[in-house]
Amino acid sequence: MTRLIALFLALFALTLPAHAADDISAVSRSVVRVVTVAMVEGEVVGFGHGSGIAITPTRILTNAHVVESAAKYPQNVALGIVPSEGQKSYAGKLIAIDTKRDLALIQMTEGRVPSAAIYTGPLDSGTDVVALGYPGNVDLATARSAADYITPRTPVRSEGNLSNTQSVDGIATLVHTAKISRGNSGGPLVDQCGRVVGINTFITRADDGDSPFAFAISVREIARFLADAQQDYASVGTSCLSLAEASERDRAAMEAEARAAAEANAAKAAAAQLERQLRLQRANEDALAARENRIALAGVLFVLGALGAGAGLLFYSQQKRREAKIAGGGGAALILLAAILFLTRPDAYAEIAHDAAADETLTPAAPKLAEGSFLCTIEPNRSRITVSSTDDVPVTLGEGGCVNERTQYTQGADGRWQRILVPNEEATVTIASIDTAGQDYRVERYLLDAETMAKAREIRSGATIKGCTADSEALAAFATQQEAIRSTLPPTPNERLVYGCQRLAGAAAKQAAAEK
Repeated sequence: MTRLIALFLALFALTLPAHAADDISAVSRSVVRVVTVAMVEGEVVGFGHGSGIAITPTRILTNAHVVESAAKYPQNVALGIVPSEGQKSYAGKLIAIDTKRDLALIQMTEGRVPSAAIYTGPLDSGTDVVALGYPGNVDLATARSAADYITPRTPVRSEGNLSNTQSVDGIATLVHTAKISRGNSGGPLVDQCGRVVGINTFITRADDGDSPFAFAISVREIARFLADAQQDYASVGTSCLSLAEASERDRAAMEAEARAAAEANAAKAAAAQLERQLRLQRANEDALAARENRIALAGVLFVLGALGAGAGLLFYSQQKRREAKIAGGGGAALILLAAILFLTRPDAYAEIAHDAAADETLTPAAPKLAEGSFLCTIEPNRSRITVSSTDDVPVTLGEGGCVNERTQYTQGADGRWQRILVPNEEATVTIASIDTAGQDYRVERYLLDAETMAKAREIRSGATIKGCTADSEALAAFATQQEAIRSTLPPTPNERLVYGCQRLAGAAAKQAAAEK
């Protein structure tokens, strides 16, 4: 039955289109429209809107001036959060506001939104940036009624370059060329990896043909504001690499490791060959010495036998028959023994040929998944890091692909052991894998739209294994299901973390297991 379910899942997955991974599209799902509705005696007397970015699934970062009316008139102004996906809008509650930095934090009273990461590393002039949000001029061109302002839809993206950092009234801002307008206020400015590098706040006027420039509150100010609000957030400090760049570095590193391993194996094989040759040479010398000793002994016995036979003939001619029989019989026996020793002399090459044949029949055993406790450390030069923490990862490998004593991995066609994780709430599918030696651990994350996540969850609901198992039929069905989920994913992930792992021993392994 489980095989039939797995087969159905695999066939179903083949009919699903896999959209290309796009970091800007991924972070766009973290962008929301922030709406303010002013009411007096039950009647709407004012309406405003801007943009915002989710820094946690329920907390929205925006401009203070977008929600300033809600701060001044909390009893009369309601806040609304309109996600970029789905069918619903949600109420919001103002948590913190800093008018000097022009930043505010809103709590969603219900619902969840995929959260974005904030980039804390250095930014160079000329860096490509993208502004995301809901510009008012686009709304005026497309909105047909007030309902369009509270209907979830994809934010508008605008590309540009970072010019420099400027201080405006003592606040650090980024000057950039991505086009924004009213309505973009509070929306994020992101890099090509989709990390937040600023919050758009205002633009210069383009009078008399002047080129407009936009300003965004810098991450330095954002970090101080969030610290004052005691708000945690995800941050990434590594530079933005394309997946092609990370893959090329990873490939080069793997080739270097393969060359080093090949050289080590070649040296080991050469040493083994030399040892084999010396051993065979010693065996040859021993066999040859034994052969020569046997032949020499046979020669000595033959000579003694001949002398005995000659003595027998002499005694016979002297009519000493008794002495002649003894001497002649002894001589004949010695000659017969000499002949036997000569005919049974050892072959100098028989033992050598046997040893060589035995060496040629040796074949390596099929590799199995290493067992034990490992500590895996990120290798940034081989990774593409966009949203995730890069802390060390303790991994315990057990028999049959049981990882950390609770998660079942299966072996893929490439020989690596893998597990595809599809969470219930987070809009991310993760593929975790490790090589058979336990030296190379990888985490690939796909930041997906709601439709693709729904499809992945539907497939996951089939032959799921909770915990670890040795049931071969259940494992086969589970492996088929995992491949069905993989077929719904984009060709490339948004993030790839590559870890190098070292085996732990004794107390270190126990401590790592306790910290998992």
